[in-house]
Amino acid sequence: MKLTASIFKAYDIRGVVPSTLNAEVAQGLGRAFGTVALREGQTKVAVGRDGRLSGPDLSAALMRGLVDAGVEVIDIGLATTPMLYFAAHTLASSGIQVTGSHNPKDYNGFKMVLAGRAIYGDEIQNLRRIMEDESWQLCAGGHITRVDVLADYTARIVGDIKLARPMKIVVDSGNGIAGASAPGILRAIGCEVTELFSEVDGNFPNHHPDPSKPENLRDVMAALKAGDAELGLAFDGDGDRLGLVTKDGQTIYPDRQMMLFAADVLQRVPGGTILFDVKCSQRLAPVIEAAGGVPLMFKTGHSLIKAKMKEINAPLGGEMSGHVFFKERWYGFDDGTYAGCRLLEILSRHADASAVLNALPTSFSTPELNVKCAEGQPHTLVAQLVAQVAFAAPATVNTIDGLRVDWPDGFGLIRASNTTPVLVLRFEGHTPEALTRIQTDMMALLHQVLPGAVTDEAAH
Repeated sequence: MKLTASIFKAYDIRGVVPSTLNAEVAQGLGRAFGTVALREGQTKVAVGRDGRLSGPDLSAALMRGLVDAGVEVIDIGLATTPMLYFAAHTLASSGIQVTGSHNPKDYNGFKMVLAGRAIYGDEIQNLRRIMEDESWQLCAGGHITRVDVLADYTARIVGDIKLARPMKIVVDSGNGIAGASAPGILRAIGCEVTELFSEVDGNFPNHHPDPSKPENLRDVMAALKAGDAELGLAFDGDGDRLGLVTKDGQTIYPDRQMMLFAADVLQRVPGGTILFDVKCSQRLAPVIEAAGGVPLMFKTGHSLIKAKMKEINAPLGGEMSGHVFFKERWYGFDDGTYAGCRLLEILSRHADASAVLNALPTSFSTPELNVKCAEGQPHTLVAQLVAQVAFAAPATVNTIDGLRVDWPDGFGLIRASNTTPVLVLRFEGHTPEALTRIQTDMMALLHQVLPGAVTDEAAH
């Protein structure tokens, strides 16, 4: 097969339809994945798709390929990525979601679970080699079974969540696939829901479904202002990330959401290790420690966090991008709807939910910033930065994922993206002056290895 190598990312496969991703690629992936799955004793593979326009063709081709390899396909149809993960925990141990996540509408891709683990890195490259060489094994016996998981998935969440009082909320699904399930689940746990853009539409006519971008939360903020709802939730295109807005229009970013989740989980798992990525606020670790937990900073990447959580048996993990992983009471996968329900369960114990959220420790910080680079350049630049860094005490250096330098009053981060040829930067200070100083010092270091480097806000 002729393939565009760049579609094989660190954590998934993603490309533009039809130029780099098409039905032939999808069928080849099905054959390759099916071959690898059967070698691991996996005879069943669940398949779901989000609301993108190219989804029906790509998922049909993917399933043809899996059948060619001799696999029993469990077709769950239109579903959020978490619903696919749910199917891959309850009906099978492997699964593939056809999703473009929060990418522009002409993108699509595949998120994969094999034998209970999210695959990434070398395992994705191995699939590429099988596809290129056409070294898959085709067998008879493959077939497709159609299963609707929404009722079981809803029942599992509703059976787990107990609100202390009814809550009025606004939910913006951005015409992504969460619109077909999240509002109903939120009503079933006891919420009164004002819906925005729940109709699944792969053209995304109202705004792009990416709640990490402030411009995509304007409609939620306007609805909160106009009505009597107390909180706003927003979901991304495939429903695995959560955005959160208070009554007064403050965005509560995922690292602050994690403070609330950690304190709650640690009441039931005392001494538990709480995992978070290098982009998260310096304010998070002390909150975890104060609640009796062990904070552990780790690499960015949903597959990496999930693997590490499994390794150390962590009850909770989270990323600045909005992926939150509950192992306590749940399955350990990231799920925007379930995270939203857990959040509402905690906040329903208080009369003023927004006051609780606004009182969470905070700092002054930049959004995620990107520096565009040549293909292959970011990792080289980071290695040069690590070799040259020489900040005096009390600065501490962490190189687990790029270069993160912490001072008593803030931090600076420069890391290589694993999905696009950019450097990812984030700066935080306890005061505006500290933020300015840290950003100036870190940019000066960057200019030593990349003169003239300029930042722009991340486009994901």
